[in-house]
Amino acid sequence: MEKIKIKNSDLEVSRLCIGGCPMGGYGWGKVSDDDLIDVINQAVEMGINFFDNADTYGLGKSEETLGKGLSNKRKDVVIGTKFGVRVENGKTFYDNSKEWINTALENSLRRLNTDYIDLYQVHYRDNVTPIGEVIETLKELQQKGYIRYFGLSNIHQKDVEELKDYKGEFVSFQDEYSLACRKNEEDMLDISSKLEMTPLTWGSLGQGILTGKYDEKAMFGKDDRRSRDIYVNFHGDKLLKNLEIVKELKAISEEINKPVPAIAMRWILDYLPNSIVLAGTKNPKQLKSNVECLGWELDKEFIDRLDKISK
Repeated sequence: MEKIKIKNSDLEVSRLCIGGCPMGGYGWGKVSDDDLIDVINQAVEMGINFFDNADTYGLGKSEETLGKGLSNKRKDVVIGTKFGVRVENGKTFYDNSKEWINTALENSLRRLNTDYIDLYQVHYRDNVTPIGEVIETLKELQQKGYIRYFGLSNIHQKDVEELKDYKGEFVSFQDEYSLACRKNEEDMLDISSKLEMTPLTWGSLGQGILTGKYDEKAMFGKDDRRSRDIYVNFHGDKLLKNLEIVKELKAISEEINKPVPAIAMRWILDYLPNSIVLAGTKNPKQLKSNVECLGWELDKEFIDRLDKISK
């Protein structure tokens, strides 16, 4: 199993991390709880030891599913989850206050059926609570043994100035990045270098468009978020551009005998230094395909071809 040590930590994790959003059972079409439990069990058996979650995925259901699936395997894995998004009375808003961090952590620990979290991450900044206060709260929880390390999510170049005085405090950060979404590339390289944090990529398969399963007639039901225009990878000119990338992925797949999704994620691992790819995985078939992104390198010729078609 290909692993990497997250910067400024002793967390040695697989470079493929199982993303927890589909485990919430909401917004990704039909999802089977049995399949999700199988994914968790089989992933651990394959040597994947990193699982990423958030308290808002399925309003807690995802954490409950992960806790149930891991059961007695807790000591063998690294669990990351996130806080900072609150849903109350039908309204969604961001909250990084000390009071909410403590409440959110207590709820996540209960749902995950664990007494500590390896990587506790700020899902979104609330633009109210100073980052110094957030760190102070997280350090208190760290000292009490409730969390081991902390990270950030959805940060960009504009945040570097505020964060530079706290270099080394946060060990990781994550943002959307794939062959279908390279708008954050410069930010991720800059943040990784200047703030010494390990980059994690979500949306690594472009919400599924880079799996090669879809064409220009891609249709989704109302229970699938990808039916909405905001999920640009499946709509209009963006969809057509993505299908050009998929065509190239399929050509490379035939040449090297690797699954299309594995090639799409391998490109990230080789193009973005010391990165970890997150991939939401709904069933064992997807897991089998995704895990083939590990343990090899993409030849420069193929990296360059995908770089050119996706820019």
